[in-house]
Amino acid sequence: MGFSDLSTEAGLKQLNEFLADKSFIEGHEASQADAVVYKAVGSAPDAAKYQHAARWYKQIATEDLAALPGTAKELSAYGPAAAAAEAADEDDIDLFGSDDEVDEEAERVKAERIAEYNKRKAAKPKPAAKSLVTLEIKPWDDETPMDELEKAVRAIEMDGLLWGSAKLVPIGFGVSKLQMSVVVEDDKVSIDELQETIEEIEDYVQSTDVAAMAKL
Repeated sequence: MGFSDLSTEAGLKQLNEFLADKSFIEGHEASQADAVVYKAVGSAPDAAKYQHAARWYKQIATEDLAALPGTAKELSAYGPAAAAAEAADEDDIDLFGSDDEVDEEAERVKAERIAEYNKRKAAKPKPAAKSLVTLEIKPWDDETPMDELEKAVRAIEMDGLLWGSAKLVPIGFGVSKLQMSVVVEDDKVSIDELQETIEEIEDYVQSTDVAAMAKL
């Protein structure tokens, strides 16, 4: 319960204790709550016995009671018990949610973003794996027309195959081998099959070897 009869000593004592740590009946400024209690007190409390109540009464006496903000309630709506109930209600109102709720929401959003990122990453086309291969192509003898041999090799076309530079490398007795570089997409071109295809140029080619290979 709130205040009851403030004209009695018990009522004034209750009011005095209530105002020991407060400037007003409600909130941080004078309101209709102060006007209701002021009227219930009726006259200035004895400052010697009720210093807090007397200080408050003197201050409210300077106010225009009718102009104070708020809505007037019954006297019992104000006082220690009423203030405690209001404070409890405010404690029950969680404006921002608990830390656990905030953390759970943050984790949920984070998980959704990671999932969306992984989905986009998986859908994004990956660059094809490629290799740079150096092939050595040996002719039958020194009478093999190496320019014709190179033309025949370059005429080989495969999806994922790109011929590069070529040069002749002497191997002795007037014979030179053709060294050619080629870039291949690993998923599309088999080096073994490429060598077999080159070796099918039987008029010019004796054999092939892989001199070097590097991933790009």
